[in-house]
Amino acid sequence: MSPTIKDVAKKAGVSIATVSLAIHNNQRITTITRNKVLRAIKELNYHPSRSAKGLVTKTTGNIGFVLTDDHFLKTEPFYTMIFLGTEFVTRGNDYYVLLATINKDFKEGDELPRFILERSVDGVIVAGKVPDAFIQKLSKFDMPLVFVDYFPPVDDHCVVMVDNTRGGYQAAKHLVDLGHKEIAFIGADITHPSISDRLTGYKQALETSGIEIKQSNIIIDEDYPARQNGYNAAKRLFEKNKNVTAVFACNDAMAIGAMQYCADNGIKIPGDVSLIGFDDVEADLLLNPPLTTVRVPKVELGTEAMNVMVNLLSSKSANCAKKIVVPVELIVRGSTRKI
Repeated sequence: MSPTIKDVAKKAGVSIATVSLAIHNNQRITTITRNKVLRAIKELNYHPSRSAKGLVTKTTGNIGFVLTDDHFLKTEPFYTMIFLGTEFVTRGNDYYVLLATINKDFKEGDELPRFILERSVDGVIVAGKVPDAFIQKLSKFDMPLVFVDYFPPVDDHCVVMVDNTRGGYQAAKHLVDLGHKEIAFIGADITHPSISDRLTGYKQALETSGIEIKQSNIIIDEDYPARQNGYNAAKRLFEKNKNVTAVFACNDAMAIGAMQYCADNGIKIPGDVSLIGFDDVEADLLLNPPLTTVRVPKVELGTEAMNVMVNLLSSKSANCAKKIVVPVELIVRGSTRKI
């Protein structure tokens, strides 16, 4: 049977009211009494009721984590790892993370996740690109918001991002350093800030290296950057320009799709074409050859986002205009080679 607050009071030799005051760090009791209660709590392995604590602190102890449903359906476990990072932080901060998805086509008339409507969370972490209508509706609730892997249209929110521009530059510069000059970029959903920043980095690398940027070597799909779109983009690219010797895909999913197109059409990687992705998902190591990529520290993105949220809650502020940029790392494997 689980210990109760009455058991703690008995062991500590104090009243139930005193135990409650100690749990909530009330200054009306002495340090000696508080330590006596805390020692009893530890020895009994007592866990106070969260709902009871909430009545006193006026908080829920819950953090919402929201992303669009297609991020679960079409991607590698990118956002799963970010979610895991948030959960790691809560283990030491007495918070719970509640997960909800919204439709990628969320409209003004659509309903927000129930834990927001019922104010069952103290703050919300939004992962990945979400519709503006969702952000506008969510912003009407007076609670801290942290965006991770997406820069919202309004700049008065906390944002945790990776250095996508730098990563795009590193990827393209790696290909330049290997001697490539016909370097293509394949991407999708260019309205996503992460994707557009990677394209910017690609262009910067070519410009600083004195290599002409050819629009025919930039293939952008309007849909989500998934494997099938990578396959289709590679098809369009090589139908336009058979002289391409290197391809930078905006993420690993598209790179894997491009690799499949090359395999289906007798294009050897890296013998004929060098290929590099972005994200560093686990599947990269299972490919033949293993994919050169830019590593995104996904778990770290989650921990940074949750640390920001915890700090916002401890300062009791719903306002934040801070941008945290997490560095990326070039990971060279077997899909790129010198020419």
